[in-house]
Order: sequence, then C-alpha cells, then structure tokens
Amino acid sequence: MKALCAIAIVSSAALLSAQGQPQAMIEWPYAGSEPSQTKYSAAADITPSNVNQLALAWQWRPNERALSDGTQPGNFQGTPLMIDDVLYLSTSFNRVVALNAETGAELWAFDPKAYLDGPGINLYYQHRGVAFWREGNESRIFMNSHDRLFSVDARTGQLVTSFGQNGYAMLREALKNHENKIEMRQSSPPVIYKNLVIVGSSIPDRLQYKGDPPGAVQAFDVRTGKRVWVFYTIPEPGEFGAETWQNDSWAITGHANVWGAMALDDTRGLLYLPTSTPSSDYYGGRRPGANLFAETLLCLDAATGKRQWHFQAVHHGLWDYDFPAAPNLVTIAVDGRRIDAGTSVETGVHVCLRSSDRPAGVANRRAPGGYDHGRAR
Repeated sequence: MKALCAIAIVSSAALLSAQGQPQAMIEWPYAGSEPSQTKYSAAADITPSNVNQLALAWQWRPNERALSDGTQPGNFQGTPLMIDDVLYLSTSFNRVVALNAETGAELWAFDPKAYLDGPGINLYYQHRGVAFWREGNESRIFMNSHDRLFSVDARTGQLVTSFGQNGYAMLREALKNHENKIEMRQSSPPVIYKNLVIVGSSIPDRLQYKGDPPGAVQAFDVRTGKRVWVFYTIPEPGEFGAETWQNDSWAITGHANVWGAMALDDTRGLLYLPTSTPSSDYYGGRRPGANLFAETLLCLDAATGKRQWHFQAVHHGLWDYDFPAAPNLVTIAVDGRRIDAGTSVETGVHVCLRSSDRPAGVANRRAPGGYDHGRAR
C-alpha cells in the first residue's frame, strides 16, 4: 500500500532575504481559517512571482499502513491547524499529532486506537481535522473519532480526564437508533462556540434498512463533556418539518446527516449545517414528502440547537445530492448594498441571507417536471 504523507514547504532563506524581513507569524487556527470558513489567509510572503522558488523545508509521514486483519487507513485528508508555531492535525487512523511548524519534529501524538473497530464495508478511516479551544492558561484539542469525542491537552497530548469518561464523551449515548457502534462515523472537524464543542456525524451510505440511524448534531460542554443539546435532522411528531414525512416515514428513515464541515457566525451565535440525502439515496418509495431537513442548508442557534431557518435545495431527494462542503459566510454586494450572506454548493451555488432563508438576490425556481411537495416554512 502506498504510504501517505503530509508535506510542508517554505520559501528558501535566499528568497526571504531578497524580500527583506519575513512577516510576523500568521496563524491558521481553524480548519477553514476562520469559523466562517473563509479559507483565507493574510500571509503575503509567497506570491505568484516567487512561488517557483520555494524549496522543501521538511517532511513528516504518519506511517499508517494496513493491519494484519485487513483494517487499513483511508486517504490523508486532514487540514492542520497552526497555532503558536505548532501544527495540530488528525490522521487517517484518527490519531492527533502535534508538530513543530519550523522543523516538522513530532512533539506528541495521541492515539484513540480507532483501528480496533476493525475492517468492514461500513468502516472507513479518514479524518479532516481537529478543533482548538483556549481559555487562560488552558488549551485543548478536540478530536471526534467514530463514536467518541476526545479532549486532549494541547501542550502534552494527554487526555483531559475531567472531560466526560476520563477524557472522552460517548457520541451514541441515548441517541435514537444508534445502538450499533459501527453505525456512527466522524470525518469533519468539530466546531467550538464559547463553552461548547459541536459535532455532526457520518452514517455510511451502505446502511439502508428500516429504522436506520438519523443524522444528529450534538453540543457538549468543553470542560465537563456533558451533552448540552442535540438536534435530529429528521424531525419527529410535534417538531417543525415532521409533516414533510408522510405515512409516518420519519420513524423508519435514517441518514440526512451532517458529514461535511459546519460554519459558525460567532458574532450572531448562528451555526450553519450542510445536510445529506435520506436513506435510501436513490429510492424514496418508503418516505413520501419533501423530507426535511435532508439536502438542506440549515441554520441553528449555536447555544441551544434550536432551528432558526432552513433552505432545502432538493425536495424528496433521489440522486444523492448531499451538501458536501462547509457553507461559506461572506459579505456580498447586491444592487449597491452590502449583505451578510451564507453560500453553499450542492446542485448549484445557493446564496441566502445569513439571518434568514431568503435568497440574497438569487431566484429559486421549481425545475420543470420535478417532484415538489413544497418547502415547509
């Protein structure tokens, strides 16, 4: 099996000296640069005119290979954080590693031993990043691995034993239809909002049966590991959107989970979720109706988990049109006015006002001949 590696490159000393003094350190404290998923950095030392002069400074390899029982790591997909000259990253086997950003030297590694879950078509080993929390002299790395959420001391790599069960919180505990360990995966980084750490879930597409697990977004106290709120992406009777699951199909349908990265407007306290297709991806005979909140850009109150608004891009999805990427929170100009908006990519580019589901200068039209039960408000 081909080894996977993480490589960092920096400009050569000759290049930097030609430019004068290098910039002050610019950090990358979130997987998307900012909670709003801007993917933007103000770093300016590397430019189109000098990028061809970059030289390899160091290389680090996770050295994760297939085990004797057939368990094997997936693709290396982690985006490192860079804080105080330290890189923090997750590996395919869900380890958390801290590296010296200047030299690539490994400072510590935490291994949750996710690989002990073994091989199987529903078990995949890949992860896209971690979350960092700091208050005073305390700093922690949060890693969501399969059905557990770990709190790791950012300085030592040791578990914070005051969090949850001696360092981790169980993500499946008391959740609807989540009795089986292999039915919950984690692939995207947690989100930190004040004293909360928030996670979605990844439910394997091959799990398709009556009563399979619905998507759940959960928030936990960063210090205690106690669950503060949970939001199910398939509503139950009495909840907003339940009427969009005709014939009580909410009771037997799962998925519509949030496996992609989430975005946060920390000023407004709003959390933006990209949801996926309900089961079965390509057959909807058991779930007539529009099927909220599947294939939806969904906005929650980050402190309480209460729905604020939603924009469902596909009603009664039959083509596996997951929202695969984190929403981007941007400020755009429409008719000369500056508008705070949220954008997301799915069947197209969807642009909504950040505080409501109203399209920001973009029309929403029904596709000719399409299946449409109407969008619930």
